[in-house]
Amino acid sequence: MQPGTSPSVYPLLRRTAAYAWRLLAVGAVVYAVFAVLGQFHEIGVAVFLGLVVTALLRPLVDLMDRVMPRPLAVASALLGSAVVALGVLVLVGEAVAGESTTLVREFRDGVGRIEDWLKRPPFRLDVAALNIQDKVAEFIATHRADLVSTALSNARRLVSLLTTVALGLFCSVFFLQSGHRQWVWVTEQLPASTRASVMLGGRAAWRSFTGYTRGIVLVAATNAILVGVALALLGVPLAVPLALLEFAAAFVPLIGSPIALAVATVVALASQGPLVAAVVLGLIVVIGQIEGHLLHPLVMSWAVRLHPLVVAVSVVAGAIAAGVVGAVVAVPFVSVIWSVFTALREDGGAPAPDPPPDR
Repeated sequence: MQPGTSPSVYPLLRRTAAYAWRLLAVGAVVYAVFAVLGQFHEIGVAVFLGLVVTALLRPLVDLMDRVMPRPLAVASALLGSAVVALGVLVLVGEAVAGESTTLVREFRDGVGRIEDWLKRPPFRLDVAALNIQDKVAEFIATHRADLVSTALSNARRLVSLLTTVALGLFCSVFFLQSGHRQWVWVTEQLPASTRASVMLGGRAAWRSFTGYTRGIVLVAATNAILVGVALALLGVPLAVPLALLEFAAAFVPLIGSPIALAVATVVALASQGPLVAAVVLGLIVVIGQIEGHLLHPLVMSWAVRLHPLVVAVSVVAGAIAAGVVGAVVAVPFVSVIWSVFTALREDGGAPAPDPPPDR
């Protein structure tokens, strides 16, 4: 080494160090963003809900916009969707109310049958020591105060949920009415050198988000119809509410549907016996195959092709970070990030195409 010269650094080490500090900077920004969102998670959920409603209703609003003013088209689409949603909830409520007495009786009989099975081989359990029904009643009597406190806490959460839903619908009104103009205004506030890239990334993100949202709704609706028809044919009580549970659970990929079908299996076991429960259990395999090999590949082709391992890790990480909401948001979030990265990498800094005129 010559005097006065600095020691050489291997190119690989230099490149690794350059990427390392950039990753640390990105990680710090992501942590700060999630820390802020954690303090205002209701607002984040509301904006996400507004984006979901916009992704679903934008084609309908654009179609109605051809024959009526856009504000009227937005109002008609939102009101019509609200009427449909309330109608479904009323239908579910009537189904639960109409079958509640029968379900309670069948559930008690089912518990008795389960106790008989536990007495016989291969289990040979002392059911008298278990005394399932008495223990349930004792638990309710002992923890009545805790159950009331939990109910009151859930009531407060319900108020917070309704507030979040109202804010989400409020956001969707403006997104449907002039969302594109709002995005253009945001990009115009950025430095001129970054506007093209931001516009390109935004278009890729929205295309990925709308494709995933519409696709996952199709998956959820298909699963719910299959489950509802199958449970109705098998004579399982509460087929409609269980189908609605399947619809909601399908928004958590890979995990939600098996959990919802497990609940249906327990209801079938208690009300119809082990044979029907085994058939319902078989539905988990059949619907899982349809969802995994037909529906989800179709959804991912509309949005972004993500490996099932990436989907599973994203769902688990989202659930750990933010519970059920995190599990629902994780996959579209990863899809959007990957689509933006792919679009910017393939573009290589070329100017973004001119956006279509806003209606």
